[in-house]
Amino acid sequence: MTPNSNYGRVYNFSAGPAVLPVPVLEQVRDELLCLPGVGSSVLEISHRSKAFDQILDQTLADLRTLLQIPEGYSIAFLQGGSRLQFSMIPMNLLRGTDKTAEYIVTGTWGKSALAEAKKEGATKVLWDGKEGNYSSLPNIDELGSSADAAYVHLTSNETIQGVQFAGDPALAAPVVCDCSSDFLSRPVDVSKYGLIYACAQKNAGPAGVTAVIIRDDLLARGSDDLPGYLLYRNHVDGKSCYNTPPTFAIYVMGLVIKWLINDIGGLDKMAAANQAKAGLLYSLIDQYPTVFQGHAEKGVRSMMNVTFRLPSDELQAEFLAAAKAANCTDLKGHRSVGGIRASIYNAMPTAGVETLASVMRDFAAKHA
Repeated sequence: MTPNSNYGRVYNFSAGPAVLPVPVLEQVRDELLCLPGVGSSVLEISHRSKAFDQILDQTLADLRTLLQIPEGYSIAFLQGGSRLQFSMIPMNLLRGTDKTAEYIVTGTWGKSALAEAKKEGATKVLWDGKEGNYSSLPNIDELGSSADAAYVHLTSNETIQGVQFAGDPALAAPVVCDCSSDFLSRPVDVSKYGLIYACAQKNAGPAGVTAVIIRDDLLARGSDDLPGYLLYRNHVDGKSCYNTPPTFAIYVMGLVIKWLINDIGGLDKMAAANQAKAGLLYSLIDQYPTVFQGHAEKGVRSMMNVTFRLPSDELQAEFLAAAKAANCTDLKGHRSVGGIRASIYNAMPTAGVETLASVMRDFAAKHA
């Protein structure tokens, strides 16, 4: 047994699919064989059944409540992850227009989104952090975005580089935001955005479902000439059942949203907990800079993904071994950048971060 729980669970710092709340997993376990009052597993029921209608309707309603989504916005649950959204967004909002899509490239995922948009129409890069190895962020208000742009795309949190925008932008053009890795981790003023999208497997549920929140006037841009699945209107009109939706993933997302509302007490409290967890690790990076070399500049550090390096590959291997011995797993950085990445999403318990902090403290005492 580990100190994490009675289930022998480790502290899972994976960037995604990532840790889920234990109470949610317990409810999934208890209901997996047979949903109460239904007679079948959630894995078996039709997406056209009354039972799934209730799950879907409640999940949509709870998400609206949690994020305080205003009137004039629709929600769709899709498949294909954020990579499909990289294509669907320019297909629906840029293709066939005489406008330009503007992109703020702050890391790997912003760069990938831009590459897909270039296939659909005119694009303009407002800012690219490549020269600084994506360790900083711009002041969006100073980038000279055009009010006539088709949209302005940004990534709120770059999972790989560990940089995060602290607030919501205020631009004249529709703002499209990839919120995949900090979705539901803090309050967001949805009215500041034209479209928000997020794959669930970081903070909101298991892999397989992507939430899209889109301003209703933008739905009209998509051409009927698009393949049916790629047209946002079809998914909104079909209440996320244009095709068979990822029923299990939506069910689990619904439970996570309820956990955030009922157990956590909303996004303000979740954000405070996330800030405290991140602050514990960043304070050690700052205290021992010869041992832990943080990637992101201090003012733009991510609450979700704490990224740093050690002075050598040998020390990194030693640190990972020490962390594993303390039941802290999946800390190795993304293959494209290396180093260490501690993903401390909503469901990562404070005890897990405290355990990792203890490993870092002991390691620094030995090697500083």
